Amino acid sequence: MRDYELVVFDWDGTLSDSAAHIVDSLQAASRDIGLEPPSDERSRHIIGLGLRDAMEYLFPEVEPASYGQLTDRYRFHYLAGEQKVTLFRGVSEGLVTLKSRGRLLAVATGKSRVGLDRALQSTGLAPHFDASRCGDEGFSKPHPGMLEYLLDHLGVSPEQALMVGDTIHDVEMAHGARMDSLAVTFGAHDPVKLGRSRPTHTVHSPQELWTWLASR
Repeated sequence: MRDYELVVFDWDGTLSDSAAHIVDSLQAASRDIGLEPPSDERSRHIIGLGLRDAMEYLFPEVEPASYGQLTDRYRFHYLAGEQKVTLFRGVSEGLVTLKSRGRLLAVATGKSRVGLDRALQSTGLAPHFDASRCGDEGFSKPHPGMLEYLLDHLGVSPEQALMVGDTIHDVEMAHGARMDSLAVTFGAHDPVKLGRSRPTHTVHSPQELWTWLASR
């Protein structure tokens, strides 16, 4: 049983129960500019990616100049309903437990720096994390750049670090960084899709996530 020095968390769909609101906001943004809304499944697939990469995947037929309008409308709808987004049960208590046992904690997310900082402050979780890396600060997932930055910044080897996330993008990013991964099946991507990405470990509920992490 590996004793991880660093645990890196995805945000949306892993710590924050935000997948449904992201999907609604993407679909509303597309309707605003007269596009056919993407399906729930396609919308869920892009959760975790940087916003520009997400828009290019969902709307490949759109002129590049229109992506800015799409992202602006997405942000408008997301912010308008952001108060509906809550943390999954046990997040605050689980992070406190991990910190009390000397773990380094970090976030690797497709959110913008402004968006993550706002979420960390509004949830009160900012003091628990030693570092974070966002989608607008380098390569988007599944490129391993986010994790490579965090490992270097915190001075931890890949063998002593774990990536926790709810999408194949998180698992593939961990593969690229030569890190173990823990897939959670209660977020954006379904368990079958996650299983095909070959995570090191898998859990199926928030309670199981924090129990598993506390045992390491």
